[in-house]
Amino acid sequence: MKQIFGLALAGLFVAGTGAAMADEGMWTMDHLPVKQMQERYGFTPTQQWIDLVQHASLRLAEGCSGSFVSANGLVMTNHHCANSCLSQLSKGHQDYMSNGYIALKQEDEPKCPDVELNQLESITDVTAQVNAATAGKSGADRVKAERAIDSKLEQECVNGDAKTWRCDVITLYNGGSYSLYKYRRYQDVRLVFAPEQSIAFFGGDPDNFNFPRYDLDVTFFRAYVDGKPANTPQYFKFDTQGPKAGDMTFVVGNPGSTRRGLTWTQLSALRDFQIVPGYALLSELRGMLWEYARGGDERVKESQELQFGIENSIKAYNGWLQTLADDKFVDQKRAQDAALRQWMQATPERHTKYGDPWTELDKAQQRGKELSSRYMMLERGIGFGQFGELFSDARTLVRAAAERTKPDAERLPQYRDANLPAVQQTVESDVPVYPQYEETLLAWSLGKLRQVLGADDPTVHEVLGKDSPDQRASELVSGTKLADPAVRKQLWDGGEKAIEASSDPMIALARQVDAESRKIRKAYEDEVMAPTDKANEVIAKARFDRDGMSSYPDATFTLRLSYGKVVGWNENGEPVPPFTHVDGLYKRATGADPFKLPESWVKAQSQLNMSTPMDFVTDNDIIGGNSGSPVINREGHAVGLIFDGNIHSLGGDFVYDGSNNRAVAVDTAALVEAVRKVYGLPRLADELTQGHL
Repeated sequence: MKQIFGLALAGLFVAGTGAAMADEGMWTMDHLPVKQMQERYGFTPTQQWIDLVQHASLRLAEGCSGSFVSANGLVMTNHHCANSCLSQLSKGHQDYMSNGYIALKQEDEPKCPDVELNQLESITDVTAQVNAATAGKSGADRVKAERAIDSKLEQECVNGDAKTWRCDVITLYNGGSYSLYKYRRYQDVRLVFAPEQSIAFFGGDPDNFNFPRYDLDVTFFRAYVDGKPANTPQYFKFDTQGPKAGDMTFVVGNPGSTRRGLTWTQLSALRDFQIVPGYALLSELRGMLWEYARGGDERVKESQELQFGIENSIKAYNGWLQTLADDKFVDQKRAQDAALRQWMQATPERHTKYGDPWTELDKAQQRGKELSSRYMMLERGIGFGQFGELFSDARTLVRAAAERTKPDAERLPQYRDANLPAVQQTVESDVPVYPQYEETLLAWSLGKLRQVLGADDPTVHEVLGKDSPDQRASELVSGTKLADPAVRKQLWDGGEKAIEASSDPMIALARQVDAESRKIRKAYEDEVMAPTDKANEVIAKARFDRDGMSSYPDATFTLRLSYGKVVGWNENGEPVPPFTHVDGLYKRATGADPFKLPESWVKAQSQLNMSTPMDFVTDNDIIGGNSGSPVINREGHAVGLIFDGNIHSLGGDFVYDGSNNRAVAVDTAALVEAVRKVYGLPRLADELTQGHL
């Protein structure tokens, strides 16, 4: 399944408090805290080191991080970041997600249907251009101006070659500044190695967001250019010994989204109107999928990727809710807001300069409450099976056909020329579609549409007619031809005429609801997002005037570097050591899921060095999106692979507490040991240790 889960919820939905006691911060590559690193660790990064870190690091466009670890395009990321590829390649009775995949030679490396890697080429400050374009504008005029300037900047950056380059205008400091990020695209990405899920996610849900951990959460891809392994001279050399306790470490990756700079007005609205209902929705979906998977092994295979994402998200939501209900945190945020507000109004000059953005924020959040349910059901597609393949592809085809007829500056951001190659790759990818699974998801979604909007809602009537959700879902899934990538490609190439002429029922549904979906989207953008952005921009400028730009911006799924050290923490008065070892893995194994070792590890036990470090923790500041990020040392060598945080890290969306917030990583020593001795892959092990094929 494509990363529809993230697309459907992350844009709408977004634990532990206390002052930061360690090295807080997710820093942009053009604004590194060089002075702080020198003062604390005696380390000053050279320009050569910074260039290496920037160009060896990667972003998986669908929502993870990665890195080049050889000169021949070898890419390291997490197993769970490759779930989509593993599921899509698992045709027939194959199940690479559960059983793993090994390419014994280069010819055995299959192409992942829709994985795209982004390598950051440059960062350009475009604050002046964006501010000039939006000055004095509000509501729909502001949205239009933002789209126009973003399109202009991105088109100039891509320079007619969107297949090679991707360019994004990024909002930083909640509107205080803007940067243009230019990426090199890699769309020919092939699978090299993935272990079994039972070792990649050893311990399952009981161990998730916890430590000690004993996971080998890794996948190796390879980037290709013109049918050959990419030439990638800037890569992270593998340190086969891993780090030591107390070592300075850096995590470089693409943290998805934090809300540390938001006001309490926004955070309380987020909690009450989005996270709480989102938590309930996910819990219900989890139960439905659990029941579906009881139908046999094939159903387990079909639903396991979405189930994994939901389990992870529910735990994260729980952590967010704990933080947002913590009285100390709430009091702290309110005090910070009050102090800034008082400073902004302390003199007539400041009052004139800043006005009263807080009142506008209040109005926007209230309007967001009124629109959120309809926006979630219609535009985010929760009410139309957006978690599956078929409606997602139908909506993309319908939207893309309409948007491509417009001037680039007037299009929805996803469909601008600079972004179309990724959209086209996803739509045309050859991925398996499971009809019964699709029908189950769609029936559940249509039931939610009727429940949330009401049985008398005109859109509900239009979609369901006199059918039940189950009946309508059956008609749609049995009648559509969109499971065939050739049909999707024909519709993409045919554009608006092909879409208008199509009698495919799933295309017809996407056409049917598009006008109403666009209407609620426009209302949400004009009446919630635009005034919120405008108010945030004023508040951010006030903070800059008062404090200067001495801090880092909230995460935006762009390349960031955090620094810290290998260190454990105290839990209920007891120390938690920073390392686990291979011998602990075998002691923890019970022979029953989720503590059952795969047969490969059972057979290899006598060959392994039991003292090899398995996983470790650092106090690096990370968040979702950092999955797959390399942990590197002062020399710029890879010493680990981030795959999780501990339970205290869940509050990191809103606040960082260095006393117990920890990042969890696989040790490179364990990776080399496993690749060579468990899986018998000397070719891959040699490439990791030597840096080339």
